[in-house]
Amino acid sequence: MMGETTPQSREDEAPRLARTIVLVGMMGAGKTAVGRALATRLGVEMRDSDAEIVASSQLSIAEIFERYGEPFFREKESAVIARLLEGEPCILSTGGGAWMSEGNRALLTERAAVLWLKADLELLWSRVRHKTTRPLLRTSAPKKTLTELLAAREPVYALAPLSVHVQADWSIEETAERVLAVLAEAGAVEGYAR
Repeated sequence: MMGETTPQSREDEAPRLARTIVLVGMMGAGKTAVGRALATRLGVEMRDSDAEIVASSQLSIAEIFERYGEPFFREKESAVIARLLEGEPCILSTGGGAWMSEGNRALLTERAAVLWLKADLELLWSRVRHKTTRPLLRTSAPKKTLTELLAAREPVYALAPLSVHVQADWSIEETAERVLAVLAEAGAVEGYAR
């Protein structure tokens, strides 16, 4: 029948990636959770640069920091990000410090659509304060450390071409939908209809 939508034509209309989507932002901003939701919605793979480093080194991020230091970790992080950008378009979640490297910023903006998940201090603190997996917060005053990290990093995160300001009352799915809308408007996702 004319005008009838077949399963195949509906599939063709599903949103799809025009290029890899990279989520940047502070620890606790929701990069991994929102990235998973986006990957599910778009039917693509979700990659996490920190998880890739852990898998290849067989050490936790905290152990890498303790044994080899942050500069070693950042070097490995850059190599992993470059490798992950070589594959099929995917959703890529990066560690909070990945975007601080000028080299990483240049590579990511050249090869992917980069979106900053911006979150306020209190939201970030509510999400990370009970976690023991954050080596940069292993200090005597972790909230003060987080405050200082946020202040130092926000101007650099603001260099990301796209951003969404995450609100505390948004679900992961709602955040993902808002991110999708921004990505679609920027041409990084094709065929998206809200």
